[in-house]
Amino acid sequence: MMDFDSKETIEQRKNMVERQLILRGIKNQRVIEAFLRVPRHMFVPPSHRDLSYQDTPLPIGYGQTISQPYIVALMVELLNPQEGDEVLEIGTGSGYQTAILAELVKMVYSVERIPELIKRAGGILSQLGYRNVVLVEGDGSKGLPRFSPYDKIIVSACSKKIYPAWVEELKEEGIIVLPLEAERGQNLVRGIKRKGKLVLEDHGGCVFVPLVEDELQGESK
Repeated sequence: MMDFDSKETIEQRKNMVERQLILRGIKNQRVIEAFLRVPRHMFVPPSHRDLSYQDTPLPIGYGQTISQPYIVALMVELLNPQEGDEVLEIGTGSGYQTAILAELVKMVYSVERIPELIKRAGGILSQLGYRNVVLVEGDGSKGLPRFSPYDKIIVSACSKKIYPAWVEELKEEGIIVLPLEAERGQNLVRGIKRKGKLVLEDHGGCVFVPLVEDELQGESK
């Protein structure tokens, strides 16, 4: 991985982790170390690469963004990733969060509906040497039954609801983290599956691009 790094990007990444993550309360040491290892600039389009380590989301094309580093760290920390976990990611996007997860768990299965983003993210992840990632083109609202059940599920776009497929494909005592549409804005939510149902926790406001699924896209044509 270091072939894609320089002294400057390594230093920028250390500053990002210290100022944007640790000072804001990210405590999970494994998560912090993953953010120190993954070269975020590799996942940012060249037109915005000089902003890679700033405290902001950035456009990656097709109406999508690479999320602010802190919000990725918060979501991953809430997910409580373990080395043996198999994780379903809804929305590959740039592939940055996918890489962070790949550093922390056994397998990441990531669903993305935009084929150009899958191709780009897959190329970068392969370049960086990740072999524990499977990218699938599809509608993430329908889950990914092929590899279920999952220990954890993370959703990278704001959803209007928690889809039944996600609950079905999550193991008992498994965790799902997602931005959920609320009466006013969006809330970051964590759900823990207990006796077949989710026990939900609210972790504050957030801003994500909306999750697009087949039914909604059909209405907009």
